[in-house]
Amino acid sequence: MSDIRGDAFLGVECSLLGRRWQARLDAAGEARAAAIAQANGLDDILARVLAGRGVGASDAPAYLNPTLRELMPEPLTLRDMDRAVDRFAEAIEAGEQIAIFGDYDVDGACSAALLAQFLTAAGAPPPHIHIPDRILEGYGPNIAAIRELHARGARVLATVDCGTTSIEALAEACALGIETIVLDHHQAPEVLPPVIVVNPNRQDDLSGQGRLCAAGVVFLTLAALNRELRRRGHWTRSRPEPDLLAGLDLVALATVADVASLTGFNRALVVRGLAVMRQRGRVGLAALMDAARMDGPPRPYHLGFVLGPRINAGGRIGDAGLGARLLMLDDKFEAARIARELERLNTERQALEKVTLEFAEAAAELEFRHSNKLNCLVVGSEDWHPGVVGLIASRLKEKFRIPSFAIAFNKEFGTGSGRSLSGVDLGGAVRRGLDAGVAVKGGGHAMAAGVTLARDGLDAFRDFMDLTLEREVEAVRGDDVLRIDAAITLRGASREFARGVGMAGPFGQGNSEPVFAMPALTVSYASVVGAHHVRARLRAGDGVEMDAICFRALESSLGEALLRGRGQSFHVAARVSLGSFRGNEKLDAQIVDLAPS
Repeated sequence: MSDIRGDAFLGVECSLLGRRWQARLDAAGEARAAAIAQANGLDDILARVLAGRGVGASDAPAYLNPTLRELMPEPLTLRDMDRAVDRFAEAIEAGEQIAIFGDYDVDGACSAALLAQFLTAAGAPPPHIHIPDRILEGYGPNIAAIRELHARGARVLATVDCGTTSIEALAEACALGIETIVLDHHQAPEVLPPVIVVNPNRQDDLSGQGRLCAAGVVFLTLAALNRELRRRGHWTRSRPEPDLLAGLDLVALATVADVASLTGFNRALVVRGLAVMRQRGRVGLAALMDAARMDGPPRPYHLGFVLGPRINAGGRIGDAGLGARLLMLDDKFEAARIARELERLNTERQALEKVTLEFAEAAAELEFRHSNKLNCLVVGSEDWHPGVVGLIASRLKEKFRIPSFAIAFNKEFGTGSGRSLSGVDLGGAVRRGLDAGVAVKGGGHAMAAGVTLARDGLDAFRDFMDLTLEREVEAVRGDDVLRIDAAITLRGASREFARGVGMAGPFGQGNSEPVFAMPALTVSYASVVGAHHVRARLRAGDGVEMDAICFRALESSLGEALLRGRGQSFHVAARVSLGSFRGNEKLDAQIVDLAPS
C-alpha cells in the first residue's frame, strides 16, 4: 500500500490506462479515518471511504443517514422565489390556465410531471404541457410554441429546466399578456428575461443551492407554494394537501440522470427518492421498470443507465412528450403501452448511436493527428442525428479523457452537445463563446452544455473552446491519477463488504464510488459480453475466484489485456457493489484499471 509520503499505490506509476495509482488518503486523511472508526464503531474500510470524501468523525452519523429535515434549505432564500410562489398561488385561486414548457430530457420530463401533478392536486385547471421537438424546435421556449399556448388559453407560463436565456421568446409571452415563471438551474447570463426567474445559478442568487437540478428547484418551489396555500387557507378536507415526499422519486431520477452533485441536500433527495421508488407507487415508473426488465430494488445505476436513457429516448428520436406523460399516468395499460414504446425507441437509439460513434471516433482521431495537444474535442457532421449527439459527446469524453462536443449539422445550423470532466466548467465556456459570437445559441452547466452553431462556424468554435479551456484542462491533466480508497483481497470482497461500503452512498457526481485495489490476481478466463463489454474471472493466490466486468472495454487496452491475458497476473482496480440477479442479491465488481503485477 501507499504510505504517507505519496508513493504510488502498489508501486503502479503507469497503469494500462497511463495513470498513476495514488492513495486517496494522505496523512491527515489516515488520521481522520482512524478517528471516524473509533468514535463511531465503524468498520475500517467504511471509515476510510468516509474520510476520503471529507467527512469528519462528528459528521459521520449524519452523513450515513442524510435527512431532508436537517439538509433542506429554506426555499425563500432563492432569488425571486417569493414572487414565483405568490404568482402561482394567485393563479391557482383564480382558476387561471397555467402552461408548462419543459426540456426534452429526463430533468425536464420529471420537472414538468412534478409541477403538473401538484397544480392539478391544488385544484388548478389541468395544465397544458409542451415539450419541444428536439429537431424542429430545439432547446428552450420558442415564439411559435408560446403563441400556440396563448391560443389555448394560457395566462401563466412556467418553464422548467429551460428559459433562463430565452429573452426573445419570453418577451413575446409578455407581449401576449402571459406572465412567465422560470424554474431552471442552468448557468445564467448577466441580463435575464423580463420575467420571474428562479434559478440558483443566476449571478445575483446567494442561496448556495447551485448544485440542484431543475427538478430540485421545482421541489423547493412546491414546498414553498404548499406552505403559502396553507397560509391562505386553501387546503380543505375535500382538497387535502398533496404528499410532497411522494414526488421525490422524480427528483431523485432527475438528479442522478442530470449528473447533479450527490452531496448535501441532493444526497438526501436521492436517498429518500430511492426509498419512494422502491414502493412502485408511480404507475409510469413501475411500467418502465418492468419494460426494462429491472431486477431488484432501484439503485443510482438504474436511474442513470436504465430508466434515464429510456425516458430520454422519446426526446432523442421519437415523441418528446412521452416521458412526461408516462410519469403522470394512473392507467396501468396506457403506462405499459408507452413504456414499451420507449423501450423500442431506446433500442433504435442504441443502434443509431453505435453507427454514429464509429464515424465520430474516426473524426476525433483525425483531429488528434492535427494537434499534439487538444484541450477540447469538437467534431461534427451533417450525417448525424441530433438526438444522439449528447451520447456521442459522452463516449468521446470517456475514451479520449478531454471535454468533447458532437455537432449535427443541417443546411444552415449545427446543434450539438458537450460533456465535460470534473473540474472543467463547460457551461461557462459556452456562455463566453456566445458572448464572443462564435455560437448562435448555447448554455448549460459545468458537466454538460448545448450549443447551436452557424453552418460555417465549426472551426471558430473549436479554436475558441480549445483556448478557453486550456488552463482548466491542464490542471485536470496534471492530476491524472486514479485514487484508491483501500487495498482488499478477493476473499474480503464479499457481499457483506459491499453492503458496508454502500452505506456511504448513493454514489455519483460529487460523491465518487470507491475504488479498491486487489493485488496480484490471475486472469483465469475472459470473454466478450454484449457489444462492447469484457467479462473476466479473476483468481487470487489462495484459490478464491470472482467474476468482474469491464464496461465498454472491447477495443481498449484493458479489454485487450483481459482477453489475451489468460494466466497472467495483474493488480486490479475495481468498484465493488451489490446487485441483483433473478431476485437474489449478488456481488458486482467493475474493473476500472489494470497494471501488470
